[in-house]
Amino acid sequence: MPDYLLPFCFALLAWWLSTGVILFLNHLRAETYRWSLLGATIVLLGSLLVVQATGTDTTRVGAMLAFCAAMLVWGWLEMSYFMGFVTGPRKLACPPGSIGWRRFALALQTSLHHEAAVVLLGAVLIGLTWDAPNQFGTWTFLTLWLMRWSAKLNLYFGVPHINEHWFPAHLRFLTSYMRRRSMNLFFPVVITAATALTTLLLVPAATSASDDFTRTGYVLVATLLALGILEHWFMVLPLQDSALWNWALRQTGRSADDTGPRSGKPFDAKKQTV
Repeated sequence: MPDYLLPFCFALLAWWLSTGVILFLNHLRAETYRWSLLGATIVLLGSLLVVQATGTDTTRVGAMLAFCAAMLVWGWLEMSYFMGFVTGPRKLACPPGSIGWRRFALALQTSLHHEAAVVLLGAVLIGLTWDAPNQFGTWTFLTLWLMRWSAKLNLYFGVPHINEHWFPAHLRFLTSYMRRRSMNLFFPVVITAATALTTLLLVPAATSASDDFTRTGYVLVATLLALGILEHWFMVLPLQDSALWNWALRQTGRSADDTGPRSGKPFDAKKQTV
């Protein structure tokens, strides 16, 4: 049991703590952003070196270091996006009446540069670990990437609950591209596929022939994927998920209680100024 409990708790702690730190830094004053991103960039470069160095490390520690380094790489992407440094060419609310492909194209323009950065860093990680026995860093990054894309698409298609107050003021216009609806057809497909993949990842970890490296790596990635599924359910079920990170938001004068259990004051596109 400890062979499974340790990586599970490690992944859970990394997910909870990294989300809180990013929320905390994103809700500080804008003049702190440059320093925060500078520090994060130094961490990014170090994390890429760790991913490369652990590529040949097939120990339990090697799997955990690769996982942690990939999480830090993803953290840089999240910070650069929410702080407004790497977003997209469009920084305006969705025009009223926009539907279909026009609405999708406008929404894509709000994060086009960020998506390119994700692809670039993903390619770098794949290159650094090419043919290496320890692929868990790359798998961690790909898991975060796929679940983030899925979350964005579900917010675009429509979900009941949106945490608008998590967005810094300069990105609050993004909520105009999101919809509130009871359910969308994409959601059950993603949840089913992700749950099946989580189960498949746990199979190698559960076999008696697996070693510490294999068990640790697969449990780490499977736990992260399961947490991504949980985040998807937070968008549908009436659960106060913001309370998990109130410790971070309160330090900046914000909390889930400031704006209700699930969302802040709805964004008004008519008040958006150019």
